[in-house]
Amino acid sequence: MTVQIALPIEFSDAAARKVKTLVEEEENPNLKLRVYVTGGGCSGFQYGFTFDEKVNEGDTTIDKYEVTLVVDPMSLQYLVGGEVDYTEGLEGSRFLVTNPNATTTCGCGASFTV
Repeated sequence: MTVQIALPIEFSDAAARKVKTLVEEEENPNLKLRVYVTGGGCSGFQYGFTFDEKVNEGDTTIDKYEVTLVVDPMSLQYLVGGEVDYTEGLEGSRFLVTNPNATTTCGCGASFTV
């Protein structure tokens, strides 16, 4: 019997595939996508994304398609139940977070209130 462990945040197939492509382009297999929450933005908090080689103590990691998503403990508390995704559309292409904890968001989708 396989036990399915519930992840605190989802890492979409589209986001994982894009990270894999970007990591391959950089030719550095140690790069991981780090998602974080900081104060600021037009709604109080904002999402950030960066590539990082390190995993710090307490970080949550999610592996998919041979790449890793990393979230620090402070940010994770605001992201539990959400999903990191990647979209391409008229507004351009970007990583984004679908966050059920956000009570309001701004028009750009990069800032939120809990």
